[in-house]
Amino acid sequence: MTLLHLVLLAAVQGLTEFLPISSSAHLILLPQAMGADDQGLVLDVAVHVGTLVAVMLFFRREVGQLVVGTCDLLRGRWNTSEGKLALLLAISTVPVVITGLVLQVTGAMQMMRSVAVIGWTMLGFGLLLYWADMSGRTDRRFQGWSLRDAIVMGLWQAVALVPGTSRSGITITASRMLGFQREDGARIAMLMSIPVTFASGVLLAGDVVQSADWEAARYAAWAALMAFAAAYLALALMMRLLRSVNYTPYVVYRVVLGGVLLWIAYS
Repeated sequence: MTLLHLVLLAAVQGLTEFLPISSSAHLILLPQAMGADDQGLVLDVAVHVGTLVAVMLFFRREVGQLVVGTCDLLRGRWNTSEGKLALLLAISTVPVVITGLVLQVTGAMQMMRSVAVIGWTMLGFGLLLYWADMSGRTDRRFQGWSLRDAIVMGLWQAVALVPGTSRSGITITASRMLGFQREDGARIAMLMSIPVTFASGVLLAGDVVQSADWEAARYAAWAALMAFAAAYLALALMMRLLRSVNYTPYVVYRVVLGGVLLWIAYS
């Protein structure tokens, strides 16, 4: 892999991870656009780990509550606000873990990494986001996140394993369907990414140690560092814009890109 490819990989992941435009789709399309080999799932997960650090730093107050809540749960204290947050995040993670294991074992994960699939998901889920954002209520806040909400958003998050769907996009869509304000719904969606990305990072570390591929580990570390910087900036910008801007610009981008990809795939 060239230095340019590595830098672009990290920048694309960092800038798109928290925007509802599917970072995984862009990571799949990047090597095709450059005429290079696919960077593989190891580097894909590495740059996701970089963005994990970014979201944990940006939402450090909520992450602190999550740590306290996890300790509360281990002590059997379920009725604290911190314990409730930790429990709901754990519940919302179960569907994507189960679905991910099934797709990995069956080999379906690799089969879905195609231009046609990304085109359709970009277009379809972009339009779904527009509908949910325009028609959804905006009267619910972060503090009102419930067990039902965690289950619903967790099921939608599992759909994001299909490339082009966008994990942040589909969970934000679900939050708008449930009536959360844009900024609060995005906060929940970002916090839901923490346990999922952490689990992926643990699997990555295990694979690197088992294969003793230290060169791949070095590339992965640099990619994660650059993705962290780009992701933190993108996240700060998006959360600030959500106070005054809806999701329509992201929808337009998805629809245009989805249309172009479908034209490429079927022409």
